[in-house]
Amino acid sequence: MIDWNTEIVEKYELCVAGSRKGRGAWIFETDRGLKLLKEYKGSVKRLEFEEAVLDTMKDAGALRVDQYLRNKEQELVSTAEDGTRYIVKDWFSDRECDLKDTWEILSAVRQIAVLHKSLRHVETREEWNLKSMISPPLYEAMEKHNRELRKARTFIRGKRKKNEFELAVIGSYDLFYEQAVKARDGMAAVFEREGESIKNSYYVCHGELNQHHILMGKDYVAVTEFNKMHLGLQVEDLYYFMRKVMEKHDWNPSLGESMLEAYERVLVMSQRERECLYYLFLYPEKYWKQINFYYNANKAWVPARQTEKIASLERQQASRMQFIDRIL
Repeated sequence: MIDWNTEIVEKYELCVAGSRKGRGAWIFETDRGLKLLKEYKGSVKRLEFEEAVLDTMKDAGALRVDQYLRNKEQELVSTAEDGTRYIVKDWFSDRECDLKDTWEILSAVRQIAVLHKSLRHVETREEWNLKSMISPPLYEAMEKHNRELRKARTFIRGKRKKNEFELAVIGSYDLFYEQAVKARDGMAAVFEREGESIKNSYYVCHGELNQHHILMGKDYVAVTEFNKMHLGLQVEDLYYFMRKVMEKHDWNPSLGESMLEAYERVLVMSQRERECLYYLFLYPEKYWKQINFYYNANKAWVPARQTEKIASLERQQASRMQFIDRIL
């Protein structure tokens, strides 16, 4: 069994006052503040990319990030005696953004804009031109999801006896699939129209911005877990966070508009970004997720909550479309 206390003391020359498990990792109280240690299976090159970007955030005012700590040999990755590779980074004791609190939601959105504005000053490097670091055109994922939707519908149609979930899918499929096709075609048209110029608008993105990765401090906001950071369109980040919020608030159009206004007080979106955001929201991602989960799971039994989720998505259509129409 690995003694992480000993590992962190020896390799990082830290004095440890206490430790606890959390977030699939170890959190240590040290003489240099909270540190998080967790196993790492990626490449050093990927870590160097993340470190270089996060270094630019040191002077971002009230925005903080979980920067990496190099060991006493000045390496980003350490190796335990059993061969386990791990990293250590700064951490925070603050709680996650509360998606029930409108003030916190708008504060988080403003800080997302601050993050994006700071990341636009990062100069890209040739060595970052790796597949894992560059976002593919946004319509490609939509194409793949649409194929999966069609495959699932064909399977369901071929069943003689359909359960409640399958009947719900058949009844709602045309509505959501039409949105999926329109979103894919619209996004593809934006990329085709803009050509290579759209890649000139690629900046560093967080890659997985949700409430779990936005921590609310007393006089600051911390953004954590940049392990999915990449070069792409930053509206992907904004969409990801906003969709989580909107789903929890039954697609309240006023709240959605307030989030867009909060973001643009810090960083104004271009018309192209607005278009991409529109098509991201138009794509029925939650619907696809429910069907994809069903198709890849045990189809003999579907939890009742999955059927209710389909019904809920139908009920929310009016307010959802009311918000989406305000984006452009």
